[in-house]
Amino acid sequence: MDFLYTNTCLECSELITKRYSTSFSLGIRMFAKSLRKPICGIYGFVRFADEIVDTFHDFDKKDLLDRFKMDTYKAIEEGISLNPVLQSFQQVVNEYHIERELIEAFLDSMYLDLDFTSYTPDRLDEYIYGSAEVIGLMCLKVFVENDQALYDKLKDPARRLGAAFQKINFLRDMKSDYVERGRVYFPDIEFEHFTEDQKRFIEQDIKEDFDAAYAGIVRLPESARLGVYLAYRYYRKLFSKISFSPVARVKEERIRVPNRLKMVLLAKSTLRHRMNMLSR
Repeated sequence: MDFLYTNTCLECSELITKRYSTSFSLGIRMFAKSLRKPICGIYGFVRFADEIVDTFHDFDKKDLLDRFKMDTYKAIEEGISLNPVLQSFQQVVNEYHIERELIEAFLDSMYLDLDFTSYTPDRLDEYIYGSAEVIGLMCLKVFVENDQALYDKLKDPARRLGAAFQKINFLRDMKSDYVERGRVYFPDIEFEHFTEDQKRFIEQDIKEDFDAAYAGIVRLPESARLGVYLAYRYYRKLFSKISFSPVARVKEERIRVPNRLKMVLLAKSTLRHRMNMLSR
């Protein structure tokens, strides 16, 4: 494969990552250089699929997603695509032996977003697995660099970290999900009647996910550990801000971590990593 072409496609995925997520981009910069482009290759793929279901309201979303899915598998099977995002993704999939089951679960979750506006507990578990946990597993495939034994040991913590991130996103984006898309992800919850007790129940679930995830972060290869730990610390800070906010605020605004605080988290996380003293 021509190096210029493949590298240019990976750079396209890097640009997408930078444009769509400053926080994720910051974490990627903390990975060893060899891991950065493959992780961007995964991010570009999942970001564009998510764009189809969330923003392309003037088009037939199902048709677009059907074509995206078909083109994805064709790119993986043939080892080439003229779509730069799919070219980058297929390269990562084939190099790091990412199972089709993970890709299928992710795309299934995108189809759920086309049709579902409320979720049962089982359906929510299915959605979180496909929309978040499998992304953590795809990234883990890159982090362990084809060490299957290590991958098997870290699968559960990786899934729990993805689940924690997604549940926090649901709380952070509660208003926009409801107002713009008519969605309420948490079962048995009505947006207009969301209570403090319901919020605390969700937060306890997230805390348990974080505890399980931390046990895996400290066992990651050094090449990936700081970047994942930084994302973990960022989301813990966001979670803390949401936890200390009343339901009324969560329903009215998108709570954020200021950029200056992200820089503080970066400095502290880097120091703790160097001293081998990663804290929860």
